[in-house]
Amino acid sequence: MSEQSPIEAFLDELTTGADYQDQIQHLQVIPPQPARYDELDVQLSPQVETILDNLGLDRLYRHQVRAIEQVFAGKNVVIAAGTASGKTLCYTVPLAQAIYEDPTTRAILVYPTKALAQDQLGKLSDFGAGEVFTANTYDGDTPQSQRRRIRQYSQVILTNPDMLHMAVCPYHQSWADFFEHLKYVVLDEVHTYRGVFGSHTANVLRRLRRIAQYHGAEPQFICSSATVGNPGEHCRRLVGADFEVISEDTSARGRRFFVFWNPPLLEPDSGRRRSGSVEAAKLTVALAGRGIRTLTFTQARQHAELILQYMRELAGDERLSERLMAYRGGYLPEQRRQIEQQLFSGDLLAVAATSALELGVDIGGLDAVVMTGYPGSISSAWQQVGRAGRGQHDSLAVLVALPGGIDQYVIEHPEYLLDAAQERVLINPDNRFILGQHLLCAAYELSLAEDDEDFFGPQMPAILQTLEKHNYLRKRRRWHWSGDVDIYPPAEVNIRSSAGGEFEIIDASCDELLGTIDEHSVYWITYPGAVYLHQGEDYLVTDLDIEEYRITVEPTDVEYYTQTLEMSDVDVIEAYDRRELAGCGQIGLGEVNVHNQVVGYRKFNRESGQQCGSEKLNLPAQDYETVGVWLTLSEAAAQMLAAHKCHPMGSLHALEHALVALLPLFALCEAHDIGGVSYFYHKALDGGGVFIYDGYPGGVGICEEAYYRAEEVLGAVYERITNCSCEAGCPGCVQSPSCGDDNQPLDKTGAALLAQLWATGRTEPATSGNKPQNGN
Repeated sequence: MSEQSPIEAFLDELTTGADYQDQIQHLQVIPPQPARYDELDVQLSPQVETILDNLGLDRLYRHQVRAIEQVFAGKNVVIAAGTASGKTLCYTVPLAQAIYEDPTTRAILVYPTKALAQDQLGKLSDFGAGEVFTANTYDGDTPQSQRRRIRQYSQVILTNPDMLHMAVCPYHQSWADFFEHLKYVVLDEVHTYRGVFGSHTANVLRRLRRIAQYHGAEPQFICSSATVGNPGEHCRRLVGADFEVISEDTSARGRRFFVFWNPPLLEPDSGRRRSGSVEAAKLTVALAGRGIRTLTFTQARQHAELILQYMRELAGDERLSERLMAYRGGYLPEQRRQIEQQLFSGDLLAVAATSALELGVDIGGLDAVVMTGYPGSISSAWQQVGRAGRGQHDSLAVLVALPGGIDQYVIEHPEYLLDAAQERVLINPDNRFILGQHLLCAAYELSLAEDDEDFFGPQMPAILQTLEKHNYLRKRRRWHWSGDVDIYPPAEVNIRSSAGGEFEIIDASCDELLGTIDEHSVYWITYPGAVYLHQGEDYLVTDLDIEEYRITVEPTDVEYYTQTLEMSDVDVIEAYDRRELAGCGQIGLGEVNVHNQVVGYRKFNRESGQQCGSEKLNLPAQDYETVGVWLTLSEAAAQMLAAHKCHPMGSLHALEHALVALLPLFALCEAHDIGGVSYFYHKALDGGGVFIYDGYPGGVGICEEAYYRAEEVLGAVYERITNCSCEAGCPGCVQSPSCGDDNQPLDKTGAALLAQLWATGRTEPATSGNKPQNGN
């Protein structure tokens, strides 16, 4: 009998422990995969051959060979494969070869985060960076005193889309020699460029290609991605060029144990479960206590700090507590670097992190990953899972479900993560609000001509006319920037959010800078009265100064966390399309105007997750035009609800919450990317209905996906509601923690009936033991 691995022994101890209450809903043992190799059909330079020999790479994976050969053939290439599959080699080999053959060669390597760029710089040294050729990071942390030298002498720069947008494209004349010899542009982790960020980045890359052409270069693009359903289409929309797709992963991997963990029910009638954050912290401490190095992912910066707090309380041992840490965006650069180094060296045994550590930063060999909630996409889930088990050793991945509908659906359907086809990445570079901003930036960089439509698409002429009408541009054969001399257009565009500018967070007790937060997130995270967590310490937001972009906090010691309450109103501007739903309803797609406001916040006890108070707020509302879908309550549907004695408004309201909760499973977006509102009567519908809208002005493709996949989404909603054991609605089916109407009224049965009717055309009530009950 073979000896148990540390992971197997841990699982045995876990399932026989006193605290185990059948939390494991499913355990999948993924067998190891042997490597498959191939021979390159091209001759590498002696220098590159020597480098590969020194690295012990006498053989290349089959997918690496195919990718390198396509690059050498002059094609744009995207490699879609799992974590630790050797994607980096697919661009470092061609890059090193090109520089050794021609030292004037230049390349830009683009990473979604500064941390990843810093990490990859170290790996480039294996291929001669620092000795045979010069490579430097160029990001917000690069001292001003070094930037001129980097522009003049670097052969390779490692940067991010923000710096391309703010500091490279607008100053392209200072980079003239670099652009003239630009051969490769590498885009790493392209699956992260989705939604708002992806749509902005697509336009930044169009500006980059246009500038390169102006300087006489036509660079090749090499992209790497996690496994997604549309890598070629996504890269074509992102870059504006065709791609060869390499999607076979032929790398070796060890055995992986994948656990689907649902916290135990505390109150079956209400659906209340034990806190997912507490469960994740317990698992992490148990793993770390056995020397199993663990990375615990959370979905929000507050939760990373909260779980760190739980872990340190549970550790008991001060020596163990000191080896636990949190990691998230918003930390100062030196703090991030220190944590990365401590994790790599093994000084830290466990880190609670946001997705900032999801990507390929080298943090050494980890044994386990705990995901606190479904991370929002299949690709992100597998990126996080892949952070453990590099090499042939056993690894562990645990998905701890949160109470929301999307988590409970995934726990009930492990095949969604394990067997389902990967989802499609959605961006909308033609969004007129986003494109208009980048056309102003492009005109500032280099006057626009009619043939620039080849870069920016057929909407360009109409948008340029609008910008000219408002005196941002003037036309003299070409369109020229004519704005205020004091305005720097790129500074007006925050490519990572729907609003520009960053707020500083100041600790009033010592008048020191704690961190920063983008303008769009301020009303949802650092509103007055919010509990803001930083490195495991609680801070109470005492003041929000919108004009000065300043948030004041002070240390506090409270037993609750906070969550916003929101109110929305929607008007239809123009209907793009309408169609029938299963012959029993109608769905519409079109442009809508949204009025959204944070009206208060709730307080929740950290240990129990129960609400323990609420406060009202008077913050500015946000009005914007975007894309929405709407489902109209037909007379037949209303009669069905009446026949089953269901509350019409409660049914629509509950269905709205369930749709918003589950749509991210089908449209690859985050929950905060969408919103919803329901009406007993709306003039545009001439009756009752439900609206779901894109959370960004102009939309980024989410509602279009919802429109065409509505029956699938509604079917999943029906199944989630009918599978939920609660009596009248809970956060796992039809309640929303951010509902400004305090989740009133809600009718669970009516929502299930509407979802079933519009998904299938059937009107039979549920017959299972979990039949939903009326909540009116």
